[in-house]
Amino acid sequence: MKTIHLVFNAHIDPIWQWPWQAGVDEAIATCRSACDRLDNHPDLTFTRGEAWVYSMVEEVAPLLFERIRGHVLSGRWEITGGWWIQPDCNAPSGWAWDKQIEIGLDYFQSRFGIAPKVGYNVDSFGHAATIPARLQSHGQTSYVMMRPGPPRLTLPARIFRWRGYDDSPEVTTFRLASYCARELDMNHIKDSLTDIPEGIDDTMCFLGLGDHGGGPTEEQIAWLREHWDDLPGVKLIFSSPSRFFDTIADKIDRLPIVTGELQSYAIGCYTIHREIKTAVRRAEHIVHQAESMLAGSSMAIDPALLERSWRNIAFAQFHDILAGTCTPSSYRQITDQLGFASSVADDALQMALRKKVLALGSSRRQRIVAWNASEMPHNGFLEFEPWLEYRAWNDDWRLYDENGALVPYQHVAAETLGEQPEPCRLLFPADLPPGALRVFEIDETAGQPNAMIDNPEIGIDSLFTQISWMPQPRLDLVVDETNPWSSPSTESYSEEAVATAIWDAPQMVDTGPLMVSAISNGHISESRLSAEWRLYAGQPYLDLRLRVHWLEKFKVLKMVLPWVAEETRVDGISGGCFMRSNNGKELPLRDWTLLPGRSNKLGIVCPDIYALDADRDHVRLTLLRSSIMTWRQHRCKDDVPRAVISDQGFHDFRFRFYVGADVSAETLDIAAIAIQRPPLLADITVGMNPGLATGNK
Repeated sequence: MKTIHLVFNAHIDPIWQWPWQAGVDEAIATCRSACDRLDNHPDLTFTRGEAWVYSMVEEVAPLLFERIRGHVLSGRWEITGGWWIQPDCNAPSGWAWDKQIEIGLDYFQSRFGIAPKVGYNVDSFGHAATIPARLQSHGQTSYVMMRPGPPRLTLPARIFRWRGYDDSPEVTTFRLASYCARELDMNHIKDSLTDIPEGIDDTMCFLGLGDHGGGPTEEQIAWLREHWDDLPGVKLIFSSPSRFFDTIADKIDRLPIVTGELQSYAIGCYTIHREIKTAVRRAEHIVHQAESMLAGSSMAIDPALLERSWRNIAFAQFHDILAGTCTPSSYRQITDQLGFASSVADDALQMALRKKVLALGSSRRQRIVAWNASEMPHNGFLEFEPWLEYRAWNDDWRLYDENGALVPYQHVAAETLGEQPEPCRLLFPADLPPGALRVFEIDETAGQPNAMIDNPEIGIDSLFTQISWMPQPRLDLVVDETNPWSSPSTESYSEEAVATAIWDAPQMVDTGPLMVSAISNGHISESRLSAEWRLYAGQPYLDLRLRVHWLEKFKVLKMVLPWVAEETRVDGISGGCFMRSNNGKELPLRDWTLLPGRSNKLGIVCPDIYALDADRDHVRLTLLRSSIMTWRQHRCKDDVPRAVISDQGFHDFRFRFYVGADVSAETLDIAAIAIQRPPLLADITVGMNPGLATGNK
């Protein structure tokens, strides 16, 4: 006898083809409907996840919230998942992902005294290899997912033991056939019986309306009661995910083991609507910095503001938001919410720096303070424009560190234009351990040699020698007429370029003892390009800053680097890294990739890139896509009068290239974080001659 656990639920996309406010409305309507069904049918159980849904009901409809609490206490309303929302399971940063789980579990513990043991992401588009260990670290021992389904991902069974890496923690995982059913028929029930491992007699079938909520209907309940005994050898029971996993708990050793990531579905969502991806990534980094750097001090962020900030970030991690697959107009308020989180954190860090500055006391010299507000070291160069009260920097001025040692510096092009004399922008080296504060003094008296005298210029030729030594990247444009999800049956994009970037001759911008740079302007089809290459003294990498004025439609922009690679590479993924096959398939990326070669390794730090593909001959980083937002392809793309083409406008990308035998994943990870968390800098004029410092006038 096979037992099918019928799970009444309501898949709720809080935002998709509607704004988040409509998501609140659907959450309240669904929960009210579910309570009505439970009141009318004492044998039913309802399952609902996502703390965000409950928090909205609690705030807007407190009486309904109490009805839910009553059903939870009776054991007929199961809280599953326990996270704040069902996030994208590839793109969030690892620590922000932990926050997604923590704030959800904390909410349920505080409101219901419950910590769900079942992870639940049935609509997320793929699942990183770091998830099983992360679930276990938060006390969750099982997982329910659905995408990718067959034939995109072949699994040995519907129920399996999933581990991300060999000998790593595992979770019992169930892959759904479907997370909802608008109209019930026997085929929907039968689908849950496929691919059940030998020796397992239980499976789950999810019922109820979605994606805009709804839950079980009276018609569905009546249909089930009418057809309760229609399947010979099958018993139907009203159940829930935790009851199912409890039932098979003593048979776990019979389940097959699946090791690795569960990819991929809807590859296009990782490279569309880039604005939301960069906003989420910035907020993740800066709020984490503020929380970790200021914790336990008098400068710590107000707990309510910090909680609100993380809730905003966690909501923006929702799989349709972060994927860029929501209706365009719904994004304005999401970016506002992320802006709130980033602003709260940035304000706290900037005020904390100034409090640290005041504690340094007075000096007759103007000072520059640098604070590495990060748990990662900063080893490299800083840029800063000290305020000189409309005075020009004299060539015999010097820079000292707090120990009195001369610090080499170089002038680089200032950001501000039009003033006379032009503002002075300094480039100088600084090594800052995690959390360290460094002080640099500007000495305006002459008489001692400048630290740069013994440091000859790198030379213009050095830059072009370095560029020619590494594999030469090119920008290719390929046709892509798929929707924002890339069908979602697409596994890779064409390698046939319809256009390749054409560049003007490079123009030298900076030449000096610490850094040389050159800028080339160019175009590709209708889009304009600007590429700035930078080579720093004593550094094992080459930097590229690329700006794209994107004006394409139904195209993909790829950065292609030829590289004779091995069969595998190592990619940064959420919360870690993973070894992948160089098989040409498009996959999500977090911050960097490392490709072995015959004699050297190629490491690419690219924190502004979110997907790539690679084979044995080259790696292709996906920069931009231009599809119609929320276009489902059932309608001709030429017949959408208010079509919004994604990502039109200016985009900035940062790259750092390493070539060598010793390039490591750790090196790339530290570099990626350092690029995204630059030290904070400020002027100090306390104690200076009032005639020379505006701060003392």
